[in-house]
Amino acid sequence: MHPSVKQNLFFIKEHVGVFKAANNYDVLDPNTQQVLMNCREPNLGFFTKALRFTDYKRMTPFEVVITTPGGEKIVTVKRGVSIFLSTVSVMDENNVLIGKFKQKFFSIGGKFDVLDANENTVCTLKGKWTSWDFRFMQGETELAHVSKKWAGLGKELFTTADNYMLEIKDTVKKEDNVRLLILAAVMCIDMVLKE
Repeated sequence: MHPSVKQNLFFIKEHVGVFKAANNYDVLDPNTQQVLMNCREPNLGFFTKALRFTDYKRMTPFEVVITTPGGEKIVTVKRGVSIFLSTVSVMDENNVLIGKFKQKFFSIGGKFDVLDANENTVCTLKGKWTSWDFRFMQGETELAHVSKKWAGLGKELFTTADNYMLEIKDTVKKEDNVRLLILAAVMCIDMVLKE
């Protein structure tokens, strides 16, 4: 596992764009403002780009590749076309499946089961529909928390760019794949639940 994923606090900054089809993010260390990771959609097809500007945006497939600033792959988050509920696959740097997210049926505010490669539930992502506040819960234990960081009135009114703060609790081991799954899930919150 890459050392960048082993810290506990991440600032996820979406690239600003009035007319943008691809979802692009930078993951920064909130203390130093150093870019730790880049999140890009490098393989976005023509038809997917066109549908991103329609009401069908939430149904479009995506493949977000999270890399180091130098281009070293850390994790890939991928979903096919989604008609009703989403299932998202997460692969490590060698394209080996490490887990999935499955959207819950009739969840208010958004809810995902975070599964390992054998489809065992690792934790559940729970959100509040009244605010941008999501928690990764393993039973009654909170593993991580993600919230929206307000980008300022101008950005909020005229773009779809969002910024997030992700805090992974100290109880999550530094080498545990759940760290990669949590980081990948932040991309799913935005593209599946909030777009």
